Amino acid sequence: MAASKSKTARIRVGIGGWTFEPWRGTFYPEGLAQKRELEYASRALTSIEVNGTFYGSQKPATFIKWRDETPDDFVFSLKAPRYATNRRVLAEAGETIERFFGSGVLELKDKLGPINWQFAATKKFDPDDFERFLELLPAKVEGRAIRHAIEVRHESFCDAAFVALARKYRVAVVIAGDSKYPQIADVTAPFVYARIMGTTDKQAKGYANAALDRWTERAKTWAAGGSPDDLQTFGKAAAPKAASRDVFLYVISGFKERNPAAGIALIERLKG
Repeated sequence: MAASKSKTARIRVGIGGWTFEPWRGTFYPEGLAQKRELEYASRALTSIEVNGTFYGSQKPATFIKWRDETPDDFVFSLKAPRYATNRRVLAEAGETIERFFGSGVLELKDKLGPINWQFAATKKFDPDDFERFLELLPAKVEGRAIRHAIEVRHESFCDAAFVALARKYRVAVVIAGDSKYPQIADVTAPFVYARIMGTTDKQAKGYANAALDRWTERAKTWAAGGSPDDLQTFGKAAAPKAASRDVFLYVISGFKERNPAAGIALIERLKG
């Protein structure tokens, strides 16, 4: 299934991971072999955010396997290792960052999407130390451009100085949708990375139709170079009409059993 497009931008919609027992017989057909679940999920959705890389390194052969089992236009976003972000002094994360990029992630080749650097909800904004961390994030590795997104979860980041810092280093601030975490929807990079977390068991598609319509329109606005006017921002307004942008939108958390259905519903709307 091709990713939805707006002008030259690509809007990719996905879920977190692909191994989840309650999806068997609901999202995955009855009797589908577990080893074929990635193959199936990657043809129903257009991206997947990998959580396993947050907890430990994978082998190069694993990334090759993922690459080979998915369609040509599919993209993985990877959660960066927690050892880089769950530390008191972020400026000391350099060795962990280098080790992550040397672990085989580049074997994904063109299927390597953004890297999500997720911080604990207890991590507060320290402008100087956070800038030292952003300086460590490589723009390129072995000639391949790398896109970085930072997911912050403490209210101290709701600060124009943080937004300005993210823009300076052209990293995306992960937009938390329908969640308990602070929503910082300022566009700070040439792409947008959103994680929506409001699915519920009360809706067959996880979200009500009106909510799915709103997220579809927001994604289209981002992709066309604009910024939705109904999400919370903290920095100076972005350029009135930037160039078109790639958008990565993941249905995460919430009532996880419904997340694939919500993702598929969003893709169908984007095709319309």
